[in-house]
Amino acid sequence: MPDHRAADRRVRRTRALLHGALVSLVHEKPYDDIVVKEILARADVGRSTFYAHYRDKGELLESGIRDLLHTDATSARVPSADGAERLLRFSLPFLTHVERSREHGELRLHAGSAATMHEHLRRVIENLVVDELRVEHRWRHALPVGLLARHVAAAFVLALEWWLEHPSLAAREIDAHFRALVEPVLASAGNIRRASPVIT
Repeated sequence: MPDHRAADRRVRRTRALLHGALVSLVHEKPYDDIVVKEILARADVGRSTFYAHYRDKGELLESGIRDLLHTDATSARVPSADGAERLLRFSLPFLTHVERSREHGELRLHAGSAATMHEHLRRVIENLVVDELRVEHRWRHALPVGLLARHVAAAFVLALEWWLEHPSLAAREIDAHFRALVEPVLASAGNIRRASPVIT
């Protein structure tokens, strides 16, 4: 009988090696200059194994971002939180992770990597928020889900990039600024929902 737990551990280990290899490379050179061959050499993983899990380096990057956001958001889950709080629960844990990494000197991305990394982050957050909104009835008949999700994701990346220009600020301050940008829109969307008749 196959040991599924052992197989799962191998998959997790392989993915961790690939994620770690990509992260180390983006500290050294522009993301666009990194090729899969370099990632495989750094991770000591075979080409066929890589393509069994990922289509390309972009999918690898977004998988790593999703894993990080999922871990952070799960650790911050508050069962009694309202819709907006559940939607934004990824923010402070992610920013705190960035803050800790910065303190340990682990965030010195190559200058040519930051913009691409932030675009992938924006895309992953947008998809995450879309999924949350689709199960949150409060916004079902309000603003278009895709538009609202794009606004939240873009505002988060904007706050993150602004933080790079104001590094003396703490993660909690950046989280507060981000929420100030999006919470009024989320509240308005909820009000639209309550004021609009439900079409059946």
